[in-house]
Amino acid sequence: MTPSNPVVSQLRDALGPLKDREQVALRLLESSARHSFDPDTELDWDAPLVDGKWFWPPELLSLYGTPLWRTMSEEQRIELSRHEAASLASLGIWFELILMQLLVRHVYDKPATSAHVRYALTEIADECRHSKMFARLIERGSTPAYPVSPLHHNLARVLKTVSTTPGSFACTLLGEEILDYMQRLTFPDERVQPLVRGVTRIHVVEEARHVRYAREELRRQMAGCPRWEASLTRLSCGEAARVFSVAFVNPAVYTNVGLDRREAVAQVRASGHRREVMQAGAERLTGFLGDIGVLRGAGRRLWRSSGLLA
Repeated sequence: MTPSNPVVSQLRDALGPLKDREQVALRLLESSARHSFDPDTELDWDAPLVDGKWFWPPELLSLYGTPLWRTMSEEQRIELSRHEAASLASLGIWFELILMQLLVRHVYDKPATSAHVRYALTEIADECRHSKMFARLIERGSTPAYPVSPLHHNLARVLKTVSTTPGSFACTLLGEEILDYMQRLTFPDERVQPLVRGVTRIHVVEEARHVRYAREELRRQMAGCPRWEASLTRLSCGEAARVFSVAFVNPAVYTNVGLDRREAVAQVRASGHRREVMQAGAERLTGFLGDIGVLRGAGRRLWRSSGLLA
């Protein structure tokens, strides 16, 4: 086992002393060996979809509780859930492609035999399986894929190029923890299609390790990075939160279920329930980011403008 840098291992932040990087990675590798899944064999992709079941819990749908929602039939609401599930799966693929590239950048200069690098490669393998799983879910639901807008697609291209290491891990947590909150409510919900519940169960179990890895590394990076890098991390994370909140549901979803797109988008933006759901999803993350010094200054203002920070 490659020994950790003794200077790094003595770092502290507001949450206490940092754990040894190699020990964290070894525990995550052990967990991966016990609790990893192959969605191609774990899930029954040929089972028929169940009539009358949702593809996402209704309370987590973007239009839930709005005036438009009250005019929709039960069938149209379920159809909305089918398309929003496809939109979230499409967002997940986009996000995980970014994450995989950032992880490869992170370990490029690190010792290839270290447990830290081996776990990063294990996580990349997890994310490859997740992306294929999400793509297969979209196909099984017989909906279009819902890519993010060209603007957001190209903003992410810039992020992948210029992001510093702490910025990369902060953005990683942004994408992982909000979706994780929703999926933890989805997989035990018997109103939801069994296939969707199976997909979210696999993702929740495996993403728990990814969140632990990213949190530990972000703490280490923020405790040891120069002031300019910490400032840049706050700004990039705040901008990522703003983009993420806008890109969460592709507006084409509303057109494809027979709604007026402009009116639907306006009602989602005005919805107090939707704001509460998104802030609840981000609450655990924003508390953590606040503790380690990421939510400060202009970055905090960007988080507030995103609507994710209560």
